[in-house]
Amino acid sequence: MSFASFISARITFKSKRTFSKLIVRIAIIGIMLGLGVMILSLAIVKGFKHEIREKVRGFAGDIRIVKFDLNSSYESSPFASDSSFIKRALKSPLITHVMPSATKPGIIKANNEIEGVVLKGVDKTYDWSYFKKVMVVGSVIDFTDSVEAQKEIMLSQTTANRLKLRVGDKLLMYFVQEPLRKRQFTIKGIFSTGVEEVDKTFVVGALSLINRLNDWKPGDIGEYELRVSDFDHVNYAANKIDDILPVKLRSHTVVEDYPAIFEWLNLLDVNSVVMLVLMVIVAVINMISALLIMILERTAMIGMFKAMGASNWNIQKVFLFNATYLIGLGLLLGNALGLGLGFFQNKTHFFKLDPASYYMSVVPVEFNLGDILMLNIGTLVICLLVLIIPSMLVSKISPVKAIRFK
Repeated sequence: MSFASFISARITFKSKRTFSKLIVRIAIIGIMLGLGVMILSLAIVKGFKHEIREKVRGFAGDIRIVKFDLNSSYESSPFASDSSFIKRALKSPLITHVMPSATKPGIIKANNEIEGVVLKGVDKTYDWSYFKKVMVVGSVIDFTDSVEAQKEIMLSQTTANRLKLRVGDKLLMYFVQEPLRKRQFTIKGIFSTGVEEVDKTFVVGALSLINRLNDWKPGDIGEYELRVSDFDHVNYAANKIDDILPVKLRSHTVVEDYPAIFEWLNLLDVNSVVMLVLMVIVAVINMISALLIMILERTAMIGMFKAMGASNWNIQKVFLFNATYLIGLGLLLGNALGLGLGFFQNKTHFFKLDPASYYMSVVPVEFNLGDILMLNIGTLVICLLVLIIPSMLVSKISPVKAIRFK
């Protein structure tokens, strides 16, 4: 055992000093709170981004393939479905689903109320996994009987509340075209995505109904909805899809369709960086204060070691080893605090949110092992590097004056 580590262990575990205990405890608490807040901040930001991103892409898909024209309305422009394109797209490991769909504006009339909506038409190949998660009551449309499927519709909780409708109720929907057409639907299910732009706008029905209403050719669709295996590479996947797209089609990513939401999510990253910087600064200031007090408290000991021939660096290492122990204890307690509160929230959903403002009813928490390790290592390294400077106070202490001071 080296001189520095031996002396550090003695003053850390067997010291009888009481003067510096309070400031040392404050420093440990500061590191604990700082790391705990950093872990929770990153976990909550990741949880927010993941939940909101999944809500938006769950409904709208990751990439939309539409006809290459100037149409920017909710009324889809038709094009012929191409099975060869679907096969080529699914050969890529980046793409997991290719689903035909179409949209058509309409007006719902029920209980003496009217509501403007957009009918999203899907078929039997649609991936219902997301809707099953957000279904409040009822079930998804059953395409076993294609005729009956055209008479069923799914509403959002927002629209159902506005029109005072429940599962099993019937409603009339008018489609403004020449001539004006209306259809009666039975409510099959009520969902809630939590995204206001979606819940206030869309209802879900059969693609074949839209095809008939618009007098499209058999097999015509309004768009392809693609799901990617890794959303972080959605732009790369869109570029790859562009390489195999027919000339008359173009692609849109969900980020382009909902720019306001994704810009807001990017701002969360900035907020989390500011929080991390502030917490590290607080931890560093606390540790500097504790280290300076420990050095001043042991002035006589430092003078004695110098008189016995110990170098300034060896004495500095004594206090740096001591600081490492204190930082490690603070990190251990900080991990327990941050992870404990996060797991508590995941299990109990104790902390609530206003869905109208945050798109969800509870605070989401998503831990990432890599982030937690980087926070621990980063805090330890930054604190130790910064503490080298105040530890140089050791070199200013004169052995003669220090021993006389004792």
